[in-house]
Amino acid sequence: MARTLELAQLPALARGFSLLGSGGGGTTIMLELMLPDAATWPITLYELDDLDPSMPCLGAAFVGSTMLLGERLVAEAPFARLVAAAERWLGEPVPVVCSLEGGGLNGLTPLTFAGERMVVDADLTGRAVPSLDQMSLLVDRVPGVIATCDTGAGGVMLVQTDRPIDMERVIRSATVQAGGAGGTVFAGFTVGDLVEHSIHGSTVRALELGEAFTATASAPLPELAAALGGRVLGLGRITSVVPDARDPHVHAIGVDGVGGEVHRIITRSETLAFMTDGRLEASAPSIIVVLDAVTRDILEVTDLVLARTVAVLELPAPQWWSRSPERMRHVVPSAYGIPDLDGAA
Repeated sequence: MARTLELAQLPALARGFSLLGSGGGGTTIMLELMLPDAATWPITLYELDDLDPSMPCLGAAFVGSTMLLGERLVAEAPFARLVAAAERWLGEPVPVVCSLEGGGLNGLTPLTFAGERMVVDADLTGRAVPSLDQMSLLVDRVPGVIATCDTGAGGVMLVQTDRPIDMERVIRSATVQAGGAGGTVFAGFTVGDLVEHSIHGSTVRALELGEAFTATASAPLPELAAALGGRVLGLGRITSVVPDARDPHVHAIGVDGVGGEVHRIITRSETLAFMTDGRLEASAPSIIVVLDAVTRDILEVTDLVLARTVAVLELPAPQWWSRSPERMRHVVPSAYGIPDLDGAA
């Protein structure tokens, strides 16, 4: 059943998608500043069952460096050229939009299309992920999916391939040429494809998480975790930040627990695993949330610095990933090149 999103709910939506970012996906501030146009709201959010399954659909996302996105102005209609190129290739208009990434700033991206396309509550990840070949449509090898992306100086590239890794490598190269950050659009699929090959309800989940977080942010940690449907993993002070010798983007964050425990948070572009006294307690695709223990700010992996006191929570993983071993292998820590940390989700 379709529901109506009000402008007053935007902050809660943003907090919810920040939680689902699992330490990655970029800050939502840019989208929060872009979206408060009174003419756009309220926004109708459709469920998949509300729409004809034959309707063409597209997904849009910002890709590349999320820090760069926070440092430069975004065009008024950042996806217009990309959507136009996809529609020319397909030979038909695309009336429905979903989210490519269900965590971080891209959770809010479909709302920028409100008023011109129908927004459906489905996405291709259910959490933040770093690579385009991790999109559910590509993981399940749905045929006919295409992508368009920025190449810089007004250029647009279109990719059609049967090899998912090509989407990641080619679009990533084009994004580097475009200056390190840009947009991408997936198309060539339908609402019906999303029924089996997407995560349902992440926008509603984000709204509920954001509202619960706002209501209990100052409460004791167990109460906050319970309100979010999760559990407390640990609380303590960061005493070390050590890059991995094999991959400098991977860090092991040492945390001295308040009860004498020794915790370790493993991060790459997102928080991927949590250990206590050498025991693996949680790992991707579970959503591991790190908060500033004093302010209760939701922290990204780049915020995990020495001497900061942090609280770590685990939220349930999107169930879509656990429905087959083939899907799971795309989101466990070993998919990021980090061995021996799979299996705690």
